[in-house]
Amino acid sequence: MKGVAGAPVSFGVFEMTADGRLATPDEVLGSLRDAGYDAVDLGPVGWMGDAEHIGDRLRQYHLTLCGGWVDLPFSDNEAFEAALPALDEALEIFLAAKEVDPARPPLPTLADSGSAQRRANPGGRAPGIGLDEEGWRRLAANLQTAAGRVRDAGLEPTFHHHVGTYVETPYEIGQLLDRTDIGLTLDTGHLLLGGGDPVDALGWVGDRMNHVHVKDAYLNVLEKAVDEGADMRTVWERGVFPTLGAGDLDLAGFMNALMAGGFDGWIVVEQDVVPTGNGLPAQAAADQRTNREALRRWAP
Repeated sequence: MKGVAGAPVSFGVFEMTADGRLATPDEVLGSLRDAGYDAVDLGPVGWMGDAEHIGDRLRQYHLTLCGGWVDLPFSDNEAFEAALPALDEALEIFLAAKEVDPARPPLPTLADSGSAQRRANPGGRAPGIGLDEEGWRRLAANLQTAAGRVRDAGLEPTFHHHVGTYVETPYEIGQLLDRTDIGLTLDTGHLLLGGGDPVDALGWVGDRMNHVHVKDAYLNVLEKAVDEGADMRTVWERGVFPTLGAGDLDLAGFMNALMAGGFDGWIVVEQDVVPTGNGLPAQAAADQRTNREALRRWAP
């Protein structure tokens, strides 16, 4: 295992909240350092600093960059081509951050952009919202192109299945693995919401997993939202992701199986929250201390 990382999303800093007043990088990185994390996820591209400055910021807090989210519209050829410069911009930051800890380089974390229809139907259960065969061919081909771009830059990519996208359910994750050669970020919370079992998934994902996001989830929050016809943002705003051990994730079962399998990548703790006030909520910092302590049994 490379270490345990925290993430800006646990402080309400992610693409869904980018139009609000966000916690500052210094607030987030200081809290993660003090809680005993080894690394941090990138957050929105540019939020932590550009390629010229990100290395200094990471060194200031004695943290490594473990990875970072880059979503692209993989099933839409024209939109995908238009979005590629955003990937190149992110790669410049990843490469600069790599110099901080060359032995543990970050994994650019590719994800599908999804669609308004998918975001309106969290869980991926509604009929007719998945890709057809041609859509899967486009997604796979464009993902291979993006993965090749990452590898050409000297980094190894990973793919993040995610609620509200075209790679959400276990079936869709299986399609992705069958049609591409990219490694998978196994996200326990998003897998639960997509109808999967994280412990069971360790068996069928196997050595394709090269990155892990450990996240708990309340399935009853999702169920109520689905019954009401609520969208993905509503699910987030209702606090679907609690601290580790408080929700429906079998944390001990998952971590025991993960360690028994010899996983040697990053364990990234995420607790996606939508900020409800200005600045860095004290609760977010306290929650990340709680989450780090929950993993001490497996990652001292």
